[in-house]
Amino acid sequence: MTTFIDPERGQFEAFKALDRDHPIEMLNLVRFREKAEYPQDHQLAGAGLSGAEAYQRYGAETAPIVARLGASILWRGSYQTMLIGPDDESWDEVFIARYPSAHAFLQMVTDPEYQKAVIHRQAAVQTSRLIRCAPTDSGTSFG
Repeated sequence: MTTFIDPERGQFEAFKALDRDHPIEMLNLVRFREKAEYPQDHQLAGAGLSGAEAYQRYGAETAPIVARLGASILWRGSYQTMLIGPDDESWDEVFIARYPSAHAFLQMVTDPEYQKAVIHRQAAVQTSRLIRCAPTDSGTSFG
């Protein structure tokens, strides 16, 4: 299985090329490693943390940054089953994060404190999907 943890250069460039002056919503699909995989020289390398525990550290350390930027978690759900899509994909975390703008998201990922905390995400995640969306009007029908 191909894994996806961090964006590729081209994906990040495509993200930055889009309009940055409106709210964005990021669909997050995350599958954890059974055991977190920190770099050998990291203080938690031998701590035996699970992927879920490492991801909780990531969340705790980034929460003040997210709040400072005016971002929030709009929705969170518990994955149950794949109805349409690959049978081999399942997710431990499913949520939508809202940012006041793409500028705010870019501020977050370039923040020095965030860059220190992201090691927990990298240690925790087996694979993930991060999908940028522009909010549109809700409704009562599909399409």
